[in-house]
Amino acid sequence: MALAGCGDTAPDEAGAAETVEAFRHPAAAAEITRRDLSRQFSASAQVEAHSRSRLAARISGTVAEVLVEAGDSVEEGALLARLDMREQRAELARIEARRAQAQSNYQRSATLHERGLLAAEAYERARADRDVVAREADLWRTRIEFGEITAPMDAMVTARHIEVGEGVQALDGLFDLTRTDLLVVRLGVSELDVAFLAPGQEIPVHLDALPGEPLPATVRHIFPLADPSSRLVTVELALPEDSWARGARPGFLARVRLAIDPRPDVLAAPAAGIAEEEGADYVYVIEDDRLQRRVIERGVTRGDWTEIVSGLEEGEVVLATNPAELTDGQAVRIVGWRG
Repeated sequence: MALAGCGDTAPDEAGAAETVEAFRHPAAAAEITRRDLSRQFSASAQVEAHSRSRLAARISGTVAEVLVEAGDSVEEGALLARLDMREQRAELARIEARRAQAQSNYQRSATLHERGLLAAEAYERARADRDVVAREADLWRTRIEFGEITAPMDAMVTARHIEVGEGVQALDGLFDLTRTDLLVVRLGVSELDVAFLAPGQEIPVHLDALPGEPLPATVRHIFPLADPSSRLVTVELALPEDSWARGARPGFLARVRLAIDPRPDVLAAPAAGIAEEEGADYVYVIEDDRLQRRVIERGVTRGDWTEIVSGLEEGEVVLATNPAELTDGQAVRIVGWRG
């Protein structure tokens, strides 16, 4: 009988345990750990010269001399080419002769006018003739100056479009000049990311053509308006001054990848396990297979994870799913882990 009694009791206890287990709500859980929730930004663009110039002819003429080749470095004011200005010089000489005559007539008229021997009208006409001829001489001197093509800045000649003997018209392109001391990369940055960038901020730039160490670029300028179609803001990065010497060239592909709004080591909880009630955020901590409601302060959310500013400690276990339908103190059984 004793043996029979023991046999009857064991199934009842097992059934009771199964019944208790059946009432525990199945739950997915996650352990509170430290994570990198920095916002990652990546973009690519071409390297560009900050300053480029298509040097154009300012007067029509025939090319008499070309003094530079593509690839030459030139200083501001350096002579690049000359146009044949013989006709213009001859015209200037003729105007100068007229100017000397007009000056002589003016001086004679002035003397006579002072003595009262010449009417004021004749005197004024002589002075006007002198001034008109002087302005004509200035005009022809300017045209002759236009016959000398000079560099407007320190730069490299990246293209030459003329040869000796060619005829050029005003505004024809003669040379392409590129500054090599300032290379830039202009990135399109979203309105969400541009707020985390500032002038002077250092950003590493990788060039596909120069594998290895990135170039330490800096944010040179943030354009004031976003493009209305793409809603991207142009951010200009300045490469180091020695970038050209290190092999960087306009047209190379540049890649940028960095963490903006850095949050490299923060406590994080599953975003799905956070709810709000009466203006307060809360989660359910799982202790001894029961839920304990905990008010928290949260920070940013990156993907499936949310930064926990206060309210939780590293190593605690929390509910990883929507807590809205559960209650404080409810029994649960963990059936899966997140993270």
